Amino acid sequence: MHESQKTHSCRLEVNLNALIFNLNYYKSKLPKQTKLIVMVKAYSYGSGDVEIAKVLQAQNVDYLGVAYADEGVALREKGISMPIIVMNSNPMDYENLLKYKLEPEIYSLETLRHFIETSAQFSAERQSIHLKLDTGMHRLGFMDEDLPKLLLYLKHAQNVQVASIFSHLAVSDEPAQDEFTHSQIELFNTWSKLIINELNYPVLRHILNSSGIERLPEFAFDMVRLGLGIYGVNVTNSTALKTVNTLKTKILQIKKIKESETIGYCRNGKAGKNTTIAILALGYADGFLRKLGNGAYKVLINGKLCPTIGNISMDMTAIDISQTNAKAGDEVIVFGNQNTVFDLADSLQTITYEVFTNISARVKRVYLWEKE
Repeated sequence: MHESQKTHSCRLEVNLNALIFNLNYYKSKLPKQTKLIVMVKAYSYGSGDVEIAKVLQAQNVDYLGVAYADEGVALREKGISMPIIVMNSNPMDYENLLKYKLEPEIYSLETLRHFIETSAQFSAERQSIHLKLDTGMHRLGFMDEDLPKLLLYLKHAQNVQVASIFSHLAVSDEPAQDEFTHSQIELFNTWSKLIINELNYPVLRHILNSSGIERLPEFAFDMVRLGLGIYGVNVTNSTALKTVNTLKTKILQIKKIKESETIGYCRNGKAGKNTTIAILALGYADGFLRKLGNGAYKVLINGKLCPTIGNISMDMTAIDISQTNAKAGDEVIVFGNQNTVFDLADSLQTITYEVFTNISARVKRVYLWEKE
């Protein structure tokens, strides 16, 4: 269903002006010539795919980054023409990557061999690839022992060209672990130089993520990868960014509950005194998880924080509004500027990434844009 056709009262407001502000904040930390990849994987961290991509394309970002080929294909089919890197590509995707002019992350000798073979059958043109080095994160990536064979493959491969070499920092947001971070950067510098020395053309290098851009801009190399930071969330200096995403819903009904009566499944919501509750159009199917029930989280109504009461249902949540004059139809802010996504993540004992990406597809995304 198209966003404009959705009628669910729960909606995620995405402030595009704030998104651009945050983009420029990170740019200000970098040397002017530094290129920029912005990650739009996982539906742009829950913010919506093509709308975010169109803004970034208009802002002349150098690359978009997606996790899987399907995400890149969807962007191409919706008119996004700028370079796109697919971070978790696999040999089953390669024909689609070539068809839609998507550039794969190559992370092993096997994936390199498969891509060389597929691209040779597909086109005589040289295809861009991005080499991932494992410098300590220990997810995808070439290890030290792979480098001799990697160099041999690249030397004889006439149909691929290395557009960039990169690695991923595991703890760039934690000053206490800077020794490990610096060891990763040093290893990356050594390995990437070794590879580039065997190639006869320029190659971009990148290792910094959002927190790395803020804390370690001296290691920007040629390009950086901006992820959750552009969406208004960081762990370094959260006051420097603007809130992009605000999750809102509405009150469906208000009820007076007598002392000792119960609310919701399993009767876990107990009214210790006469209580006024509101039923919200919001449930765990929207990403408001059951762990937030029974007072574990408070939503904002008419400037006042109101706790959940009882278990969260799939499509509805009850909250205690005894201290407000709220009425049916009133707006409810689940997270935004005052009660932030950090608050919700803390209540779930998780990270903001998980909160954003848990927001269901049935929640309508509304894009706010004010011309300056």
